[in-house]
Amino acid sequence: MANFFITAFIQIKLADLIDILLVAVLIYMLYNLLKGTAATNILIGIFAIFIFWRVVLLLEMEMLSQILGAFISVGFIALIVVFQPEIRQFLLLIGTPRFLVNMRRRFGFLKFKTKMIFILDVDPIVSACRKMSVTKTGALIVIARLNELQQYTESGQVIDAAISEDLILNLFFKNSPLRDGAVIVLNNRIRSARVILPVSGNQNLPGEIGLRHRAALGITEKTDAVAIVVSEEAGYISCFQRGNVKLNITPSQLKNFLDSEFNLEEKTEK
Repeated sequence: MANFFITAFIQIKLADLIDILLVAVLIYMLYNLLKGTAATNILIGIFAIFIFWRVVLLLEMEMLSQILGAFISVGFIALIVVFQPEIRQFLLLIGTPRFLVNMRRRFGFLKFKTKMIFILDVDPIVSACRKMSVTKTGALIVIARLNELQQYTESGQVIDAAISEDLILNLFFKNSPLRDGAVIVLNNRIRSARVILPVSGNQNLPGEIGLRHRAALGITEKTDAVAIVVSEEAGYISCFQRGNVKLNITPSQLKNFLDSEFNLEEKTEK
């Protein structure tokens, strides 16, 4: 048995080490994407079964390896169905320029250049959210990025106007016919209002979370958009990104968050 492991270690090539490193990076990225959700425990269980299956293959235990192999081959198709939202989110993550910027920061030897195209007029949005928070005016603002949310904008009333504080306040005014639903911001313009969004089925949310918050969570689970909610009951501001939520943040925290997400190009060029 000792000679078996020594021989296997000697036969390891550089390609094998690179293979192991890439798998480790992939697992780390998946963990960061799924941490805090029930999917984390499922992923750990699948990984444990896979490792056990590989050990069984090395030990040439034919019957057990065939059983585990059949389970893994059939289970792979089931996993695509179970993890469909997470797979979509993962592909959106690695397909955005922001992912490349983060990789460049972590690994300095990656000297590629990326161009961020997400420039946003932040101040009118933050100012409007501040005033709606004081008056407890419910609001849901979705800011699109690479995914232009075409299927959702068409469900509402097309506006296509420049971002302004007064326009946002009028759209969510309590007697406005457009106040129900979401406002979508695209390419630094208010694209549509009274938009219908998918509602998240996440069961781990606090009980006081309402439909606006669930809709904001739902759109950020399915796309790379950022969503802002002003609570009609409590007046607090929340922001959503990649299926994660920051509850009860201040207007200054909202401004810093939006600047970091959408105006990164100007900062990286300095």
